[in-house]
Amino acid sequence: MKDAQSVEALLDGFEHVESVAEFRSRLALGRPLRVKLGIDPTSPDLHLGFMVVLEKLQRFAAAGHAVTLIIGDFTARIGDPSGKNAMRPQLSSEAIEANMRTYREQAGKVLDLERVAIRYNSEWLGKLGLSDLIGLLSKTTVAQMLERNDFDQRYRAGTAISLHEFLYPVAQAYDSIAVEADLELGGTDQLFNLLLGRHYQREFGQAPQICATVPLLVGLDGVKKMSKSIGNYVGIAESPETQFGKLMSIPDELMPVYARLAAFRSREAADALAAALRDGTANPMQLKKELAAEIVSRYHGPEGARRAREHFEATVQRREVPAEMPELRHAPARLSALIVAAGFAASKREAERLLTGSGVKLDGIVIAEPNAAWDGEPAVLSVGSRKFVRLLKSS
Repeated sequence: MKDAQSVEALLDGFEHVESVAEFRSRLALGRPLRVKLGIDPTSPDLHLGFMVVLEKLQRFAAAGHAVTLIIGDFTARIGDPSGKNAMRPQLSSEAIEANMRTYREQAGKVLDLERVAIRYNSEWLGKLGLSDLIGLLSKTTVAQMLERNDFDQRYRAGTAISLHEFLYPVAQAYDSIAVEADLELGGTDQLFNLLLGRHYQREFGQAPQICATVPLLVGLDGVKKMSKSIGNYVGIAESPETQFGKLMSIPDELMPVYARLAAFRSREAADALAAALRDGTANPMQLKKELAAEIVSRYHGPEGARRAREHFEATVQRREVPAEMPELRHAPARLSALIVAAGFAASKREAERLLTGSGVKLDGIVIAEPNAAWDGEPAVLSVGSRKFVRLLKSS
């Protein structure tokens, strides 16, 4: 692990490393590095954006380093303000516990969990008393906190910053002390938090950790980072058909980015894809299908990816109704209520917007009237090109 080639292989794909020279020196010690990544269980599911850094964590595990995945069950109660222009709502203990149950399984799609230690930061943060907290806070100034872009922007805009939000980067920094991290991974939006960990480790007499950040995966809209709250995401737990259909919606120019960050292709392979798109030597639709199948296969296997591709080609390209679909037994009702009952919309208002936007069909006929109703006769309700349900009258 001491030669330059190994260093380059381990650091391939990181956007910022603080610093490469320190990383080489730490490797030269001849022992496995203590590598840390923290994720907060703030939603029920992980998405492809999380997998970018998990793949890098797996790289260190495969190389024989001591890797720890910290699930922030304590920090999730504070709420990570990174990249936010408003205070993030605090989660209840019940919501955190429910989310934690899915994280191990979904992270295991990329991580070899037999090589990774999983710890929860309530293990040490929950034991801190008020005097401990005062001691920690005394090592950081308000001016340091306002160096964070999101805090600075909110302060200048007159947007409220609650005191508890300052605790988040402090608590995350203490995680590095607790596990004596040599290296911490994160997204580019976490760089301030990671650097604060270096500061605190020095204060506690530890060697400061190296900080390595990965690019943020742009969401399906091609503009903002992938986020469940925005709705531009591909969930790890979503069905193969849903994953494939969503991936087919990305702009063509994003394919090299997804090849690199979501399919984990080499830089050379991603560059070759970009070149093929630029010079017109390849069919973009065919390339996108191959890319989508490659990503779906990682989470649902080759057979799941094959079925998803066939489903897309039949329902979207040939506009066929799938032979198999879920059934919804219901009394005659307005379509807006049925759309919600089928899980195709979160609210009646959202369902009505789908109707007025001509995105809803009943037996293949577009229904654009928000008050339209179903009479109870068997029918196929579809929303968009990928969501189908067979309506049957309840007995």
